[in-house]
Amino acid sequence: MPHKIIVDADACPVKQEIALAARQFDVDVIMVASFDHRLTPMERVQMIQVDSSDQSVDLYIVNHIAPGDVLITQDFGLAALALGKRAIAISNRGEQYTDGTIDFLLARRHDQARQRRAGKHTKGPRAFTDEDRLAFLQSLTKVLRRLQDNLER
Repeated sequence: MPHKIIVDADACPVKQEIALAARQFDVDVIMVASFDHRLTPMERVQMIQVDSSDQSVDLYIVNHIAPGDVLITQDFGLAALALGKRAIAISNRGEQYTDGTIDFLLARRHDQARQRRAGKHTKGPRAFTDEDRLAFLQSLTKVLRRLQDNLER
C-alpha cells in the first residue's frame, strides 16, 4: 500500500472522493493548501496550510513526497517532479501522468503560455462534471487496488 496520498488541495474539486477511497484502502491522506484557501476538516485527513506565496504548496509537497506515494494534482510541473521521485501522479479528472505523457503536457502548457503572452486567447479547462468526478474515483481506486495487490504478493 502506498505510504500516503498527498493532495495539491488549493483548487482540488475531488477532496471528498479522495477521503472516501483512502478510508476504503486504509491510506493516510495529506491535503496541502495555502492559507488563501479554506480546508474543511475531514476524518483521517491531515490538513496542512502553508504560506500564500506562489510555489509554497508545490515546495511542501516535493519535500514530503516519497516513492510509492500518490499525488493528486492538476499541475503538470508538480506531477513531473513527483514522477521524478518515483511517486504516482493523477489529475483531478483521473488521468494518470506517466513518464511517457508528462513531456508532451509540459510542452503544450509552455506553448499555450507563449501564445497568451503574444495576445492570443487560449481555452481554459472545460467545466468539471459529475462524469469527471466518477472517472477520478475509478482511477484512484484502480491505482490503490493495484498498489495493494503488489504489496500482498
